[in-house]
Amino acid sequence: MTKFVIRWLINAVALFAAVWIVPGISYSGEWTGILWLALIIGLLNALVRPLLKFLTCPLIILTLGLFTLVINTGMLLLTRTIGQSLGIGLTVDGFWSALLGSIVMSIVSVVMSVIFRDELKGKK
Repeated sequence: MTKFVIRWLINAVALFAAVWIVPGISYSGEWTGILWLALIIGLLNALVRPLLKFLTCPLIILTLGLFTLVINTGMLLLTRTIGQSLGIGLTVDGFWSALLGSIVMSIVSVVMSVIFRDELKGKK
C-alpha cells in the first residue's frame, strides 16, 4: 500500500512541476484536484498505456523509443479530458504544450523514483 501512495505522490509532484514550468499548462482549483489528477494519470498509465505500447510497438522500435513521448503526451491529454469532464480545472493548450509537459513529468518522475528507490522496492 505504501508503494501505491508513494507512486501517487510522485505523480502529483510531477504534474505540479509540469503546471509550474510549462507555460501552456495551467491548473485552477484546490490542491486536492492535483491529487485526483495524479490518481487519474496513475490509472491511465496502469490500464491504457500498456495496451498503447503493445499496439505501437513497431513505431517504438522504428523511432528507437521516441514514440513513447507521443504516448505520454496522449496520456496527459486524456487526463486533461477526463479531469475536465469531472470538473477539475486542468487546461493544456495543445499538443506541443502537452509534449513538453510530459517530458517534464517524466524527468521529475525518474528523479523522484531514484530518491525513493528503497521505498518503491519494498525494502523494510
